[in-house]
Amino acid sequence: MEENSIPKEEIVNEIENSEVNTEKNDSSVNQSTNETEKLNETIKELNDKYLRLFAEFDNFKKRTAREKNEMMLTAGKEIIISLLGVLDDCDRAEKQLKASTDNSLEMEGTFLVFNKLRSILQQKGLSSMESISLDFDVEKHEAITELEVSEELKGKVIDELEKGYYLNNKLIRFAKVVVGK
Repeated sequence: MEENSIPKEEIVNEIENSEVNTEKNDSSVNQSTNETEKLNETIKELNDKYLRLFAEFDNFKKRTAREKNEMMLTAGKEIIISLLGVLDDCDRAEKQLKASTDNSLEMEGTFLVFNKLRSILQQKGLSSMESISLDFDVEKHEAITELEVSEELKGKVIDELEKGYYLNNKLIRFAKVVVGK
């Protein structure tokens, strides 16, 4: 009997070859899976870096806009601070002029100049601080001296030697005051 079959050795060789090829295919699939995972991790890392960089840049833009706005509001701070002494002198002169009754036209002209100076400074954002009869606050006041007073005035501002000022709601000079003790 003649068999039309493949010899047994060839079948064994083919099976061994197919197993080797399968192992090679499995290892190449594993390699491509590993490479895909690595690429996905790299993509995630780069995406995370991009998002962080974008957020950091957005914060930078907001911070610089805020700083620019604040600088615009306080741009003339040094000039206004130097004019505060002149404004104090105007206040003192106004008190003296009100006390005397000589030359009402001259007094009126002087008052107009004082009021013009005050209005210009107010337009630039300067506002004076009210202190008299309020509680003493170390955040706003500088105590020059203390006076013995009645019980209801203790801890309150009795007199104001120099006014305190705000520039665009930001304190630029403490009020120099006399406090009740």
